[in-house]
Amino acid sequence: MPLLIEPLPSAATTLSIELDGIVPDRLCSLDAAAVARLGIVADSRPCELGDLFAVSGTMADGRLHCRGDFSRVHRVAAGMRWGHVDVHGDVGRHAAAGMSGGTLTVSGSAGDWLAVEMSGGDVHVRGSAGDNAAAALPGSDIGMRGGLVIVHGDIGGLAGARMRRGILAVGGCSGEAAAFEMRAGTVLIGGSVGRHAATGMRRGSLIAINSAAAVPPTFLRGSLWQPPFLPLLLKRLGRAGYAAAAAVRGPWRQWHGDTLAGGRGEILHPEPAPIG
Repeated sequence: MPLLIEPLPSAATTLSIELDGIVPDRLCSLDAAAVARLGIVADSRPCELGDLFAVSGTMADGRLHCRGDFSRVHRVAAGMRWGHVDVHGDVGRHAAAGMSGGTLTVSGSAGDWLAVEMSGGDVHVRGSAGDNAAAALPGSDIGMRGGLVIVHGDIGGLAGARMRRGILAVGGCSGEAAAFEMRAGTVLIGGSVGRHAATGMRRGSLIAINSAAAVPPTFLRGSLWQPPFLPLLLKRLGRAGYAAAAAVRGPWRQWHGDTLAGGRGEILHPEPAPIG
């Protein structure tokens, strides 16, 4: 059976737990007893994984299952390089932070800082996600560097902030300042787009699939057209389960900006739509 970790009934639900290093590439050669002895942190105090979680199964198939309430369990799949981590329920902050390969699936919702500074791999969240998804850590100049993140529900503020490469696809609505100071890459939003989207954008694309973003005044109105890359991108996302891809219509209005940051980025939204 695959490796399974579940919170023990005796574990306090108010604990803030960090699972740094509990990833398939580290666990593949360990049995359940050895995994249970690995060190983690709970409320800033060191302890062993087995002190707070029941551990069973093996990593023979490269898959780790997390079952139970993980809403206060942070850094799940952080730094993962290969394999699969499946969270059956909600997950805390910094899930998939710094991830460079493999797949994280979350059947519930994710906290803040999902996939922050991720450089590769796939992340799928069936519910919603908090602020700063696919963004940069405080003091860092570059956010998400590659890979694919799909959030099927809503997402918080600063999604894709300072993003450098990769794709962030949101099925629902976004909070404020999506694609803030974006360097490159692609952010797609299926629902309404929050205020101040793409402010400070240098390059990259913000695609509002069903409604117009409130376009900043520092963006220049572009042409009305059918971008040839868009059907290919949406076909790929549709195969990955991104339902909003099926609702796409056109033609598309293009806006160029942010002109205060070089003007090499773009906002795309379907016409007709109001100017923000």
